[in-house]
Amino acid sequence: MTDVRGTFRELHVAGTFVLPNAWDAGSARLLESLGFAAVATTSSGLAASLGKRDQQVMRDELIAHVAALTAAVSVPVSVDAERCFDDVAETVRLLAGAGAAGLSIEDYDPVSGEIDPVEVAAERVAAAAGSGLVLTARAENHLYGHGDLDDTIDRLRAYREAGADVVYAPGLRDPADIARVVAATDAAVNVLAVPGAPPVPELAELGVRRVSTGGALAWAAYGALRDAALELLESGTTTFRNRALTAQEVESAFGAR
Repeated sequence: MTDVRGTFRELHVAGTFVLPNAWDAGSARLLESLGFAAVATTSSGLAASLGKRDQQVMRDELIAHVAALTAAVSVPVSVDAERCFDDVAETVRLLAGAGAAGLSIEDYDPVSGEIDPVEVAAERVAAAAGSGLVLTARAENHLYGHGDLDDTIDRLRAYREAGADVVYAPGLRDPADIARVVAATDAAVNVLAVPGAPPVPELAELGVRRVSTGGALAWAAYGALRDAALELLESGTTTFRNRALTAQEVESAFGAR
């Protein structure tokens, strides 16, 4: 366990790496087989796999999910823990017990529908710090219509001071904005791969340490399922099989370890 957590921490020391977000044990195994050095969970992808909307997953469901993923792969697993529920420290303890190498905590409260005051959010980050897991603190401004980059940077700096190892403002696209965050926060910076954001090589040039995908891979997979199912329903053909995993790829991802 310590080795996996140490490996994950070392990934943040230099260079840039992609942290793809898996939504179940099978997708995590497939991503590992493709050569990714670590994987993360996705709150929206997990929720969809349970037939729920994002922000509706219960803590015991998340813990069970993390335990399943960490048992399925040998690479580090970081957890999208949303707001870390009511008791932040207990949530972190449970995630550590389930084998997580890292986790993220965000400052949006789905109950109130508001971004937490920075003082409240920083206290919650502090409660999550010190566990030995790589802690990512998220400023959700740009996902909820608050485009004030100065406020975002102030928040990320406060979260860094509260003990975050990584800072993350999902939704940033402009290279100049991303460069400002990197320069201002004195921390490893995660950027979400969204339409309009620079590609990974350009993000590396800006000093970004980590690039994640959020729910994008899960929704791409569900989109492929939709297309295949509609082809079968509407035309009765099965050309979707041409895009399926090969037998060799299935064996590589899911065969005996």
